[in-house]
Amino acid sequence: MGAVKTKRMPRAVREQQMLDAAVRTFGRRGYMAASMDEIAELAGVSKPLVYLYLNSKEDLFTACIRREARALTAAVRAGVETDAPADRQLWDGLRAFFTHTARHPDGWAVLHLQARTHGDAFAAEVNAMREEIVAFVTQLILASARAAHRDPDLPADEVAGLAEALVGAAESLADWANATPGVTARQAAATMMNFAWAGLGNMMDARPWVPPVS
Repeated sequence: MGAVKTKRMPRAVREQQMLDAAVRTFGRRGYMAASMDEIAELAGVSKPLVYLYLNSKEDLFTACIRREARALTAAVRAGVETDAPADRQLWDGLRAFFTHTARHPDGWAVLHLQARTHGDAFAAEVNAMREEIVAFVTQLILASARAAHRDPDLPADEVAGLAEALVGAAESLADWANATPGVTARQAAATMMNFAWAGLGNMMDARPWVPPVS
């Protein structure tokens, strides 16, 4: 009786399996402490196979950064309904950001903590993602500001600084929320929405922006 042949796993699937293991290891242990042996074992493959697919630890880490960056930016964009009111679009974008970072804490740790502290090449990958998110948030805030002030010609540079501040604060808040039991993505998003609303001058009467029921 002949040997039973097992179905070979497609390369793309195997690579994602390796990246899953790498993101988990880099996110929890850090770039320097993570070993290729540990990543290979977690992925259920041999270390030579990891090198065959992804060349080096540096290339593997870069691939992790790029995948997690694409996933985060896609999640934020997908969370926004472009035909919704301006303030709802901003709210949905913030909630999508915090939902994604809460669901993928290891990926967020790779992007926000590890990639920025282990070389310019890694940091450049994250900065490219961040610039895209800042540009997207700037447009969301600009639309909200124009609607709030009933001024369709409100210049973008008046809200550009607020967008930069909002993204920076959201990054720090995501770290805190992931490390603090009981803090939900909705709560973190509401904090940021109130921060933005105050910056737009809509909390001068001390009334916070109230999240929608759904």
